[in-house]
Formats: sequence, structure tokens, C-alpha cells
Amino acid sequence: MQLDHQLCMRRFVEKIKTTDMKSNEKLRTDAQNAIKWEPTLYNAEIEVSACDGIVTLTGTVDSFKKKLHAEDTVKNVSGVRAIVEKLEIDHKTTYQQTDTEIAKEILTALNANWEVADKVQVKVEHGYATLFGELEWNYQKEIAWETVLNLKDVKGLTNAITIRQTTHDEIEKRGIEDAFARNWAIDQENIGVEVTGNSVTLTGKVDSLYQKEEAERIVWNAPGVWMVDNEILVG
Repeated sequence: MQLDHQLCMRRFVEKIKTTDMKSNEKLRTDAQNAIKWEPTLYNAEIEVSACDGIVTLTGTVDSFKKKLHAEDTVKNVSGVRAIVEKLEIDHKTTYQQTDTEIAKEILTALNANWEVADKVQVKVEHGYATLFGELEWNYQKEIAWETVLNLKDVKGLTNAITIRQTTHDEIEKRGIEDAFARNWAIDQENIGVEVTGNSVTLTGKVDSLYQKEEAERIVWNAPGVWMVDNEILVG
């Protein structure tokens, strides 16, 4: 935290005669207002600072899901190029589940959904969960993620599930480019698509983190995709 503050101050001194101070304050205000606008985050104790397009979030929330929601909300603010997320989770309860109890709860929730039942393994350490296994489609991976995300005692979540489809369809580069062209948020001309086997690499430059993530989401919908390397720059 101290290092981030010192870096921002050095940049401020270097650019004191420009309008950067105003733009930093505007970005901070916009990010703060975006968080307050979200009903689930209205009472969250989140502080926001901004420096040269980098927004830092500090404070506390009462669930991992709200932590991610705060981050996603700020990503959609115009002018945000990167996020430093330092939010802590305070469940505001005296009883905390053990890792064994959390693991059992996760497995019960996953097995209740036939799309991912018995296909995902779980590791829990100090409240932080990691999902393993192989699924055929990325939407199944997202189902597993969302399922665990809704469990209140999970402090953090890593989705290490891999995609391995039983069919080996060839990835159609033109199909991905056409999908970009249909999406209002994506400027197809600014994104390069390279297909190698079952992997897709994205390059280029977009205006926001939202556009970068939206491009990757679109690619994951293409048949035959096992891996996406998103090298798109934001700025």
C-alpha cells in the first residue's frame, strides 16, 4: 500500500502542471459512484483511489462474491485500465466453517447440478477453494464457478478446471471474427485472432477491461476451443 502511494505521488509531482490531478479525481469519483449505485454494494466499506488509469480498492465486504462484484463494477467504468484489489472479507459472524465443512458444502452444491456432478474435484485451504477436473464446455466451467461463488464461507476461489471436448471440431477463425462483428461492444478491426490447434490467441488493443473480457467470452463459445490466450491490451 505504501509503495503504491509513493508511486502515485511521484507521478503526480512529475505531471503537476497537467490536468492529470483532475482526471485522477474524476476517475476515483466515477468508480466510487459506480460502486454506490449497485444495491448489493451500497453499504460495503470500500475506499477507492485512482492514479493514471489504475484504480485501487481497499476496505471490507462480507462475502467473496461481493468482492468480485466490486471489481467487475469498476471494470465497466470508462477510463479504468487496471485494478488493484485489496479488499478483505469479514463474514460478520462468530462461527467459521472448517475447511472440511466448506469442502463438503461445495461438493454437495456441485453434485446437485447434473452439468458438473462428479466431474469436478475440490481443494480447500484456510477457506480458499480451488476447483480441478475436465469439462467439455466453458459454460460448464462457469456453472461450477458460480455455484461455489454463492457459498458464503468461501474466502477465495480459483477455477483450475480445464476444457477437453470429446469432439475435435476445427476452430473457425472466420466464425469468431463474425461473432465479434455482431457484438456492439467489440470493434473487430482492433482485435487479431490466431488459431493454433484447439487454442486461440487474441491480440490488439481495446478501450476497456470490459471489452477485453467480452472478447474472450465470445471466443469461448466457439466449438473446439480448449484454451484462450488473451493478450489484448487496454488503453
